[in-house]
Amino acid sequence: MGGASVAGSDDRWLAEVASGASRDAGGVPVELLGDYLPLLADAAITGRRPKRAELEAVETLGRRAAEQGISAGRAVQLYLSAARRLWQDLPAVVRSRDREAVRAAAAAVLQVIDDAVATLAEGYAQARRDLVRREEALRRELVDDLLRGDSDPGALVDRAEPFGLDLTRSHQVALAAPSRRLPDTDTAITALEAVIFNRMGDRDVLVATKDGLLVVLTPADGHPGPAPAADLGRLMHDELRRLPRGGPWRVAVGRAHPGLYGIARSYEEAREALTMATRLRLETPVVNARDLLIYRVLLRDQPAIVELVHAVLSPLEQARGGAEPLLGTLQAYFDTGGVATDTAKRIHVSVRTVTYRLQRIKDLTGYNPSDPAHRFTLQAAVLGARALEWPAEPVAGPA
Repeated sequence: MGGASVAGSDDRWLAEVASGASRDAGGVPVELLGDYLPLLADAAITGRRPKRAELEAVETLGRRAAEQGISAGRAVQLYLSAARRLWQDLPAVVRSRDREAVRAAAAAVLQVIDDAVATLAEGYAQARRDLVRREEALRRELVDDLLRGDSDPGALVDRAEPFGLDLTRSHQVALAAPSRRLPDTDTAITALEAVIFNRMGDRDVLVATKDGLLVVLTPADGHPGPAPAADLGRLMHDELRRLPRGGPWRVAVGRAHPGLYGIARSYEEAREALTMATRLRLETPVVNARDLLIYRVLLRDQPAIVELVHAVLSPLEQARGGAEPLLGTLQAYFDTGGVATDTAKRIHVSVRTVTYRLQRIKDLTGYNPSDPAHRFTLQAAVLGARALEWPAEPVAGPA
């Protein structure tokens, strides 16, 4: 790069200009100037504009600056400072020209500065985009392997180290599910990263996506933030609800477990909690796996819970309108602590309707919802029905 017209220029002069510009920019390596100074000198002396290949070389230098971790501001400062110093210290051959010649030289130099700085910035930005994409890909792959729990432990420890993860600690996984598919998850990830890093620190925290869900992996012990890890779900939901798209959100938080395989266990609990919350038609936007352990107990012996639902609740299908209205009333009645007025408000009917339905349930099933001796059986049957998605999905009676 650089024309023959500057081949005999004072190399020591240009080296001094480069050295001064490097100091002005906080020690940015002079190598990142490449042949930029000869380009400027050429423009001042001959008015020559840079060729395409010369600008492509500047773009490469911009990429190199990004890869070396030099800020864009310092890289641009290096180029602007070099141009200022070069113009101030131009050889006497330029300073002795007439006014029009000096004006033409200045215009040529400014054009080179404009082209070079714009090209440098574009190269820098492209490199940063590539670095971000590579880091995102590595993060997604790491999260996938951590959540799957069947990868080589030694390799995972090495891969987790650059992200600040200490896999010997206890971690918990939280999942956020939008009500509809997000066209772009970057905004949601950025929002979650900002609030979680602020509260818990940026070490030992990962935010990523998997299967259409936002995934947050955080330590569950000894973090410096004021909010305990148990509040992770509420913290996430409060931030996500501010986004213009994706809501309403549902967040599920798995329990904390130690070690590498504890991460996969917490993830499975969070996924199961999301599924169960949907089946049970829970109104709360944040669910914790520990609060749904009773459903896991119920479903562990599925033949027994199927038999319970069939034996206790199947008579409700004889009611006008089917079993669902009565089942919904029963669930709301238990959720409100057996208060008919609160039940009516929750399901948007009159108290009289609630009273009638409770009596109808008693008549059909033989179980009285207001009788403590019957309540446990009815409530267990209702929980099982929701978990089995009955009556939408039929359950078979005993063989």
